[in-house]
Amino acid sequence: MSCDKDAETRHTLDCFRDRLKRLIQVEPLLDLLHFLEPDRKDRIKAKFREEGNISAATLLIDEIIHSKNCEQGWSRELVTALETVGCKHAAKYVLNSPPEPTEEAENDSCVRLIDLLQLTLVNMKTADVCAHCRVMGLLTQEDQENILKLIENQGNIGGARLLLKRLVKNEAGWFSKFLQALEDTEHHELVRELRGEPCNEDGEAMSVETVEEGEQSCSSATVETNMYTNSSLLSEDLDSSVDSSGLGACADNEEVDMYKEGEEEDLTEDDNPSGTVPLVEQHYKAEFGRFLKHQYSVERVSGASQLKISFPQIIEQNDIIICTAQILENSLAKAKNGDEDGIKLSQFTLMVIDECHHTKKGGVYNHIMIRYLKQKHQNQLLKKQDKSPVPLPQILGLTASPGVGGAMSQQRAEEHILQICANLDAFTIKTKTFEEEEAKTPFKRIARAEERKEVIPLNVSAKEENQKVRVCAEHLRQYNEALHQSNTIRMSDAFRFLDKYHNEELKTKSIADEEGTVTITDTERFLFTLFKDNKAKLQELMGKPQYENNSLAQLKTNILKEFSTRERARGIIFTRTRLSAIALCQWIQENPKFDEVGVSASYLIGGGDQSVVKPMTAAEQKDVLNKFRDGQINLLIATTVAEEGLDIAECNFVIRYCLVTNEIAMIQARGRGRAEDSSYTLVAEAGSGVAERESVNEYREKMMSKAIAKVCKMNRADYEKKIREFQMQAIMEEKVKIKKKQQKGMMKEPPSKISLSCRQCSVFVCSGEDIEKIENMHHVNVTTQFSKLITVRENASLQERLLDYETNGVIACKNCGQQWGSMMLYKSIECPCLHIKNFVVTYGSKKKTFSKWSELPIKFPAFDYTQHADLLVEDSGEEEDMETD
Repeated sequence: MSCDKDAETRHTLDCFRDRLKRLIQVEPLLDLLHFLEPDRKDRIKAKFREEGNISAATLLIDEIIHSKNCEQGWSRELVTALETVGCKHAAKYVLNSPPEPTEEAENDSCVRLIDLLQLTLVNMKTADVCAHCRVMGLLTQEDQENILKLIENQGNIGGARLLLKRLVKNEAGWFSKFLQALEDTEHHELVRELRGEPCNEDGEAMSVETVEEGEQSCSSATVETNMYTNSSLLSEDLDSSVDSSGLGACADNEEVDMYKEGEEEDLTEDDNPSGTVPLVEQHYKAEFGRFLKHQYSVERVSGASQLKISFPQIIEQNDIIICTAQILENSLAKAKNGDEDGIKLSQFTLMVIDECHHTKKGGVYNHIMIRYLKQKHQNQLLKKQDKSPVPLPQILGLTASPGVGGAMSQQRAEEHILQICANLDAFTIKTKTFEEEEAKTPFKRIARAEERKEVIPLNVSAKEENQKVRVCAEHLRQYNEALHQSNTIRMSDAFRFLDKYHNEELKTKSIADEEGTVTITDTERFLFTLFKDNKAKLQELMGKPQYENNSLAQLKTNILKEFSTRERARGIIFTRTRLSAIALCQWIQENPKFDEVGVSASYLIGGGDQSVVKPMTAAEQKDVLNKFRDGQINLLIATTVAEEGLDIAECNFVIRYCLVTNEIAMIQARGRGRAEDSSYTLVAEAGSGVAERESVNEYREKMMSKAIAKVCKMNRADYEKKIREFQMQAIMEEKVKIKKKQQKGMMKEPPSKISLSCRQCSVFVCSGEDIEKIENMHHVNVTTQFSKLITVRENASLQERLLDYETNGVIACKNCGQQWGSMMLYKSIECPCLHIKNFVVTYGSKKKTFSKWSELPIKFPAFDYTQHADLLVEDSGEEEDMETD
């Protein structure tokens, strides 16, 4: 019986050798192993002195497995010896009683965390911590003596290193005891760091969420999904690798920054912020930089970067780079075009794509992955030709909700999941299960407000030749917008919106310059007077309670209920526009009822410059989030900027105020309610369709969960066949798209075919021949004639200093004040940069409006810097001569 047990132990040692060699303390153990011959022990001790504990442990395991002279019962002696020297965790493996996989994974994470933070932890008061760990049973008497001796000989840091090495060899559960030991010895900052709570160092008070990626927790039917390529997983079914591990790194797209080259794009109101500067900074300061900078060189690259070197140099000089996807795509495109300032995918070993549900047609993530897929399939051809394939990075995609892509059936939903997997070249999907997340599901309710009269939207084209009609339409559009806003905010706020518009328009029309004032037409003067004459009546009406909207009353009821029934309430209200976010915040701050229940509110809006409302800077956003995390603010009123990406402290209630989009946004917003006993409320006006669309999103969420589960259960061969089909389709579609683009490029007309006129007053602006392109992106007009048509106004929210140029002003029509674009200083030359959306384009005999320059089939010449610089030098020389004369 004993022989069978010994044979079984040898097999167990062989199976768990990789783990045991990290858990066994060789030096004290050898003294207790009497079944090993002295010469074997000497070899192991020599290995320990020369190569360290792990190499010695490996040799010890080999000696035991291959030894044939061990006495019967040696396995029992080995287990007893391990327990005696404090290697109880190793003893369990030898007894073939390892911990549960989840417990083992959690313990491994704790070990990695200690390793990552070692440079911080070694500064602890080692002797004090050592004494507490000894009392808690984490160290043996011999361990304590060795640590104290090392402190005496090599100092505190040497002792701390030995203490940490010894701690991680304990069985699962040691981490919480170690935290208690640190707490008892007043190492509060170290405890906060190990727990991922906010630090007080250098102002970097951003917390780390180690459970959810994309800063989203999952709700009952929601699945946090990690998709990645990993050729070492060879399971028949995809669901054999279900887990919840993973950490996000890279940010999403949609950013114009110092590395961007390509078509400038307008963003919608608070577009997905995952690719903005704040998120890049967050990943760097709160996550990757914080935990990895001790062992690796970590750098971030964004529009706010102060680095004055090229992106390839940053890649070469660092181990980990956090950047927006657009920066990476731009540099990959440069390499494709033979530019020395480009990079290749083969330079990376791992690419982490945060919020990977954006990997779809037209998205920048997909552009990057198409390059990856093309090279992957090219590698298959190279292998057939006995040539070396080009190295490709492993891909890890992270999302809280891949969505269903607008699918109306379960089959379409499954195809959507497979399409994303194909785009990411995902070998497997890892998810959190329904049972794991059921406890985190917020309680959901829908609060309906009484219906109000519908406002009919206006749509008058800027191409309308009659300027009177166009000006009237613009003013009516502002009244219409104010009526829309009054459905969600106070009448007084809607009035202030109108009042501000008229004041700013009047100010714009009255700006004096060296040639006089901007002309105010009779129509504009009539409209300004009309509003002025009726201001008193509007102010009287807005003060009457019967005209206030019912949604606001319903929102008030819900806020007061949350703060009255909870011991410590913390929540987020999501609303559609920046104007409503600011107005709601002001309403709460001015209402004493909210103050009575302890509400401290602030708003959080996006940083883009596409709205009439001034955006928040990254510093302002960070300040609000820090105050929210610290408890100085307990209610955020936010636009969709807070739905995904940004690191926001967990809340116990979430309210979506008259706002509904798709199932992904619903899950992301609801996921902010991660605290215990959370609630999720939708406040909607009856008859608005908001509640009905929310029900559709809930149905799609269930479809998504079923689709993911079905894809996970697919046979490996069937899955790979489907993935390959989608990938080949994507590659072919990309080839067709490129070919069409090339054909379109060849068919492009000369600039002389078009002319531009002001969208507001129809005054002629310039011919297409006057326009040049800077860096294949910015369309500028530096002619003397154009400079006479514009006024330049300062715009602090637009100021942006980049690598070769800076934008620090707004250019506007001198005739009517309509904004035309921005003033850009490019290598010391002032270049008025035109935004096509502000003009009417005459193309042949037709008049059209465009939102992007790329929509125009016109080929503009590149900006000739040398020519314009020479002209400037000549002009300055002439001026100097005149002064001399």
